[in-house]
Amino acid sequence: MTPKNIVWHELIGLKAKIIRASHPELVGLEGYVLDETRNTLVLAGERVRVIPKDVVWLEFEVDGKRIHINGKELVGRPEMRLKKRWRK
Repeated sequence: MTPKNIVWHELIGLKAKIIRASHPELVGLEGYVLDETRNTLVLAGERVRVIPKDVVWLEFEVDGKRIHINGKELVGRPEMRLKKRWRK
């Protein structure tokens, strides 16, 4: 899993942190991704929170590496994201 191909991978189970958001209360929230819908991620940290994808920048931790991604790139059902074509 790399920054270029993370949009094609399963996000459930990954550790995520919100590094930027249009709503200031969301910044700094972190936890593990429990569930993913078309427009939201469910993060379990101190509390379980439902986070809208399109208003946040996320940092995922994968094998000790940190990957930053705009939540707008993750909008869509997980199974449909595989079919999308991405510019390289």
